[in-house]
Amino acid sequence: MATICVVTSSPPFAEGGHLVMARELVRALREEGHDTGLVVTPQNRFGQQGSAYLAAWCTDVQLAHEERKVDRVISLRFPGYAVQHPNHVLWLNHRMREYYDLWDQFRVHLSWKGRIKEGMRRALIHRVDNYLMRRMRKRFVISATVQAREQRFGRIQTDVLYPPPPQREYRHDRYGDYLFGVSRLSPLKRFDLILRALAEPVAAGIKFVIAGEGAELQRLRGLATQLDVEHRVQFVGRLTDAEMIDHLARCRAVVFPPFNEDFGFVTVEAFMCGKPVITCADSGGPAELVRDGHNGYVTAPTPEALAMAMRKVMDDRNLAQGLGEEGHKQAAQMTWPKAIQQLLA
Repeated sequence: MATICVVTSSPPFAEGGHLVMARELVRALREEGHDTGLVVTPQNRFGQQGSAYLAAWCTDVQLAHEERKVDRVISLRFPGYAVQHPNHVLWLNHRMREYYDLWDQFRVHLSWKGRIKEGMRRALIHRVDNYLMRRMRKRFVISATVQAREQRFGRIQTDVLYPPPPQREYRHDRYGDYLFGVSRLSPLKRFDLILRALAEPVAAGIKFVIAGEGAELQRLRGLATQLDVEHRVQFVGRLTDAEMIDHLARCRAVVFPPFNEDFGFVTVEAFMCGKPVITCADSGGPAELVRDGHNGYVTAPTPEALAMAMRKVMDDRNLAQGLGEEGHKQAAQMTWPKAIQQLLA
């Protein structure tokens, strides 16, 4: 048995896949017999990231309560991976994306002074991150999408280790009469693309349930009205885990078309409920797990292409069942004991 510290970072009051993964890793390590705890370091707002890195750097993770020696640290994301430990393993969710792959989208909204200031901060963060990455004992990433970013920015060598589905009471009830989407409602999740797909003639009559909360909610409601699909779209807000599983168990399929997603637990959770997933070719992690025509569909990121895939699964219940069963077989082979074996090897 080893004493292992799992480290992640989070803004105040945030809930998301990064915390789901961290808590699941702690649970799985404990079930394997290890003495494990979770440390959450701060992730500050823009302009305050330096202090967040410093806070992580100064966090003592080499001794646990009552002077117990910590044998290993597994860190998951920025800036928590700045903690210091001689046996430090990285399982990277992502670095600060606005300073990496989302820089071009981020900088266009800045003034010329802002571009200079943020450009300097970006250069500093790149140097700090590359220094920290090269000090790790091992480096894993949660998808080939994240792996490509690490190679592009700093030529950091990593191994892909997909996170298994969270431990929940998954079940399959039926292939119902609606499609389902769940996520934080932000621009990168592209729920507007789903609404535009529903407005395509080929998608006429298709019903959709959108779960989640976020800054995009009111804009999406307005867009649904503008596109005249509001009578077919239900916004159900933030769901409990049990409520989410209930929808996954009853829907026909899950539609998840984000842009360049790190991983996206909803894909493997849909598979665990026997449901196919429709995603896009530029969706990142989900497009790595969905095999087009085998366990779902990978379409071009256009309303027309997405609508065609939605129509296919809604018109043919047997097709949806076959795709969903293949997805379940795939996700069932992704287990936490296997992941831990790789992390601790």
